[in-house]
Amino acid sequence: MFKKAERKRIFVKMALCGVSGSGKTYSALLLAQGLGGKIAMIDTENGSGELYSDLCEYDAAQLEPPFSPMKFINAIKEAEAEGYNVLIIDSLSHAWSGQGGILEMVDKKSATSRSGNSFTAWRDVTPEHNKLVDAILQCRMHVIVCMRSKTAYEMQENEKGKKTPVKVGLAPIQRDGMEYEFTIVFDIDREKHYAVASKDRTNLFENQIEVITPETGKMIRQWVEGGIEVKRPIRADKFVQVYSDDCMVLTKKGFESIKNLPVDTLAQMAAHQNYALAATAITDFLDAKAVAMTDDGSAEATEIDDLVNELPDIEDQASKVDGPIG
Repeated sequence: MFKKAERKRIFVKMALCGVSGSGKTYSALLLAQGLGGKIAMIDTENGSGELYSDLCEYDAAQLEPPFSPMKFINAIKEAEAEGYNVLIIDSLSHAWSGQGGILEMVDKKSATSRSGNSFTAWRDVTPEHNKLVDAILQCRMHVIVCMRSKTAYEMQENEKGKKTPVKVGLAPIQRDGMEYEFTIVFDIDREKHYAVASKDRTNLFENQIEVITPETGKMIRQWVEGGIEVKRPIRADKFVQVYSDDCMVLTKKGFESIKNLPVDTLAQMAAHQNYALAATAITDFLDAKAVAMTDDGSAEATEIDDLVNELPDIEDQASKVDGPIG
């Protein structure tokens, strides 16, 4: 059950929090530039995300109200399907407090219910919010979300020693605890645009107060590349995992490579409906093995050919097998 813990490569999910004018969009683009690769931006700010097109190369898609969670989810999936490496969501706060966002959805549910009970409305709407969070966390891209912070004013001493009101950010405008979902959370100061990591699972920015630059993104990229790369299947189901260079099939011992299984076991699998996803890989492997053995003068090559040719007959017998083969 347990095995040695190892840091694996991940797609980092980051949040930039700050009041209006703190430089969230600008900082997000600098971060993305340092992370490298193709950059996409989901812009909910009336096209303001494209004002920095001279900063670096990126593609933008404007999201218009209503800002339902599903709109964000669909845009995230489209960016992933188009092969972007970094996705910026500017701003995620609209999915919470914007027109058609979670809070408005709850209000409408409460108003149309007989009891007017907001508790029931939250029960119905919360799963929609959770789906959006899952879409962000599970997508195979680095994601940088910008979240507006609630604002307040504090009297602070300026360089001349005089007390002046300064606009400061408080909690982000999102569901309470949302910041805990991210790998890194940067709180950005409005006056000097300093970024402080209020949460940092990378331990790269402990006790640092600096302006975000492309170098910040490069540091994070190097940290990511220092992890162990995890191979992910191209296609998979309960019994089969197909990779670019291998095919793993479920046996009574667990998942094993088809390269390590006996020929007769592979023949049964190739004919069985549970292993349909692996049929082509198994047949190709057996054919290649037969060719190699023929070149070496092995008589087993003929036996393999016979097994492959008899797959329709084996199917009648193998289809009766319940559970893993081998």
